[in-house]
Amino acid sequence: MSLSRIVLVSGRPVELTELRMSSTYGGMLEGYPCRRVNDMKVRGLRRQAERAFTSAPVHLVPPSRAYPDQAAGPFGPVEVLPSVACIGMFGSAAVGSELDPVLHRSALVVAWFQDAPDVPSGEGADAALRGIRWEELALDYEL
Repeated sequence: MSLSRIVLVSGRPVELTELRMSSTYGGMLEGYPCRRVNDMKVRGLRRQAERAFTSAPVHLVPPSRAYPDQAAGPFGPVEVLPSVACIGMFGSAAVGSELDPVLHRSALVVAWFQDAPDVPSGEGADAALRGIRWEELALDYEL
């Protein structure tokens, strides 16, 4: 059973079967969000996805970065990522047209950031998430 269904821009339907969410800046005790901190957060989310799901390729959706009008500190200007870090396991029909659709599926682990702790679904899912190039990134497997 899937948590939600998203139709990608390509028209391919994909199902979200597992979702992990966390606060982007949870546990940050010192400093402020800046490019250097955010680059570490983005790399860390990708590594987390790779460790958690070893059976499928991982794709990181590049996050949006906001620059509120605040004075720069010792680490440069303030730069803010969306507040929720997400890792999801997605599945769909096989990519390879030569594969038996009854026996084969495709999978992709996606890491992304979003503004609210909502399960992405339908056409309301973030445009960057819906823009994933599934045919290039996903891995076919046999059931």
